[in-house]
Parts: sequence; C-alpha cells; structure tokens
Amino acid sequence: MIILRKVEDIREFLEKRKKSGQNTAFIPTMGALHAGHISLLNSAKSEGHYTICSIFVNPTQFNNQQDFAKYPKTIEQDIYALEHAGCDLLFLPSTEEMYPNGQKSTLQYDLGYLETILEGKYRPGHFQGVCQIVHRLLDIVPTDYLYLGQKDYQQCMVVQKLIELLDIKTTLVICPTQREASGLAMSSRNMRLNDTEKKQAAKIYETLSHIKKALKAGELNEIKETATQKLIDAGFTVDYVEIAESSSLKIINNWDGHMPLVALVAAYLNEVRLIDNLLITN
Repeated sequence: MIILRKVEDIREFLEKRKKSGQNTAFIPTMGALHAGHISLLNSAKSEGHYTICSIFVNPTQFNNQQDFAKYPKTIEQDIYALEHAGCDLLFLPSTEEMYPNGQKSTLQYDLGYLETILEGKYRPGHFQGVCQIVHRLLDIVPTDYLYLGQKDYQQCMVVQKLIELLDIKTTLVICPTQREASGLAMSSRNMRLNDTEKKQAAKIYETLSHIKKALKAGELNEIKETATQKLIDAGFTVDYVEIAESSSLKIINNWDGHMPLVALVAAYLNEVRLIDNLLITN
C-alpha cells in the first residue's frame, strides 16, 4: 500500500495512473476504522477498482468541539487494517494540507430541505462542513466511484446532492450497514462505549426493528412515540425517532402502505451520540 500525505504528490500520482485505464474507487474516512469501513474497501475491490482510502478527521463538520476532541484516533491500527485488506493507496493529509487558506469556507452549499431536518436540525452547520471536505477531497482525488455506508443515510443523500450541484463526474455507491452480532451498527463512536454500554446500545436496532414490525398503513405518531419511549426506558436521551420516505427523506406522519420508507434514530448513550436507520419496504 502506498501512503501519500501531500496534495501535490497524490495529484501527480493519480495523473500518471490515468494511463492504466483502471477505474478508481475512493473511500473517504475519519479513521478509527472498523469492519464497516473494510466492507466498503472489499466491495470496491470485488468490482476490480483501484482502491483509494483517506483518513482525515475533519474539524469543520463538528458543531461540538468537545466531540471533535474526543473522536477516536487509532492511526497505526488503521494503517495496518487497510494494508491487511489490500488497499492500494492511502491519502493521509494534515489539516494544513486540506485547508491551506484556513477552515472558514466562502462557499454555501444549497442543500435545501435536507439541511433542515434530522441531523441538519440537531447538528447545525454539520452538513456544510461535510460538503466542504467532500468537495475538497473530490477535487484532490477525482474518482470514478465514491463508496459510502448506509449507516449515515442522510449524509449519503447530502453527498449525492453535492455531486449533482457541482456536476462532479463520479458515481456514488452506497453499501449496506455492517452490524455487530447484537444488531448494533458498526461505528467509530462505538470505541467510546464500554462493554455494558455496547449491550445497551443494541436497543437502538431493536427499536428500529420494532418500528418495522409494527408499521401499518395509517397514522404513524403512536409508533414513533412508542419507539421513543422504548429508548428513554433503556437509558437513552433521544434527539429523534422518525419515519421518512426513503427516496427523499421527507418525514411522514401518515403512510399509504406502499411508499418505501426509512426509520431513523439519533440518541445519546451517556456522552456518546449514536445514529442508525433501517429501510422499510412493503
């Protein structure tokens, strides 16, 4: 595995690689890698792509600076995991490389409705920061395919919107959420949970599964309220439990029994904020 740290170096390297004719796949990460990240890499490799990963903990997408400070950093283990999994190229930039002119962006990305709900509502400025770093990364690492995980459902929709807004020539590939045996969605934030908390955190997936099982055509508020109470009873502080159209993320309170849906949860377990979702089709 090749490791490059400078923007100039990776641009030069990728320009030379164009002659090979092999498609590239890019998996941007913030490190603290787990099996979910590696599944993205494996999916890209199974398609025969040249695989590029990045590790950069992006400060501009953290609306809570304490959260940024506590984000897990496991760079040595991450490099080993990527090398072991057969990653071809790792981009490992510094903050100065990514933001040579400072972190304040002069661009405002028009995300519309997506920025007003769910994560956009509870983490103001978060998606502007996501767009800022993805825009920068895709300028540095032009790629045929961009691989993301479904666990960050709304973020995937935001990135797709960004690709369309800027007419970026890449195809977004969204891969299924990887889960622990308990159902807990794999996440870098899980590293901040102790063993007892990890067992407790599996209640989020149980709650999403309950929504899927209980769902029927008609009014949905009672299902949402019951699910919220289940999480509160399990010791969570809930930001939201919502049901939305899977294609648009439009929140719905009344279901026709046919529209494909996604159930979404964000909740704190002590100091750690966890998110998850589950697709629901009839």
